Amino acid sequence: MSAYIFLGPELGKKQDAFDSVKKKFKGAEESVFHANETSVNTITDALQNMSLFSDKRIVIVKDAENIKKKDEVELLVSCIKELDENTLLILLSDEIKLASGIDDAVPKANRQVFYELFEREKNEWVRNFFKREGYIINEDGISAILELVENNTEALKRECSRLINFLPKDKPVSPQDVDKWISHNREESAFTLFSRIASGDISKSLESTAVMLAAKESAQGILAALAWCFRKLGDYLALLETSDNPDSFELKKIGLSSPKARDDYSAAAGRYCMDDVETCLALTGEYDILLRSPAAALENILMDRYIIAVIGAASRNCQ
Repeated sequence: MSAYIFLGPELGKKQDAFDSVKKKFKGAEESVFHANETSVNTITDALQNMSLFSDKRIVIVKDAENIKKKDEVELLVSCIKELDENTLLILLSDEIKLASGIDDAVPKANRQVFYELFEREKNEWVRNFFKREGYIINEDGISAILELVENNTEALKRECSRLINFLPKDKPVSPQDVDKWISHNREESAFTLFSRIASGDISKSLESTAVMLAAKESAQGILAALAWCFRKLGDYLALLETSDNPDSFELKKIGLSSPKARDDYSAAAGRYCMDDVETCLALTGEYDILLRSPAAALENILMDRYIIAVIGAASRNCQ
């Protein structure tokens, strides 16, 4: 059967699997749909109609977790069962499961879930990337990169490839290099968003969120990364309780090697106390649930409310 399901937040490995399958349909006409914007009727029409320009057709459906109404699932499943050999359907999602009927309609061999990398896997991935390119990088440089880049190999490859354009090969990559060339010359991400939240800039935070959503970033993925940032802020606040001026070694132990990351968490600590962090984590969990509900059609509004809520959760006087 020419139907595949690729799920999970690990975008790099998912993209590799996606590319591998597409190679089998070289020269095919390609149609891309977002399930949160396109009706299932439109998608199934594309699957059933003959291509005008090629004898093969690829239909790619992103955000496929949004196909969950019973009639939509049944329509898509019936279409999957009747796919001809010249039509390839690829369903993509950052979630780890789709509606059960859809999952069951696709052979197990054609379904894969790509989970986030473990910490040791991320370290090894960065080390091997720089080694292949002929650069030297030590643990501090690796830690600095991982503090500033999303937890998937697609983002790591993009940022590391950009970084080596500015580096000499005769000295190790330092946290200062990472801060200079990644932090100051990067596209919007959950980490640049956290930097704006840390400073209390509502306008810039809302703008950053809107840019990411317009670029089809997953709202759930943004929340997951921000939850990680707030947990890291909790670690930083706990460290400040034992040391007013933690040294470089103490900061590295909690994963803060990059000068920019240290500045961000220092700014956040001036606005949030430990209770505030717990409030922000609770808000993040609450909005994650809301975004998975039927109200998810109002994704931009929900994310704006979330941003305003977490910035408003900061108390000026942390007792």
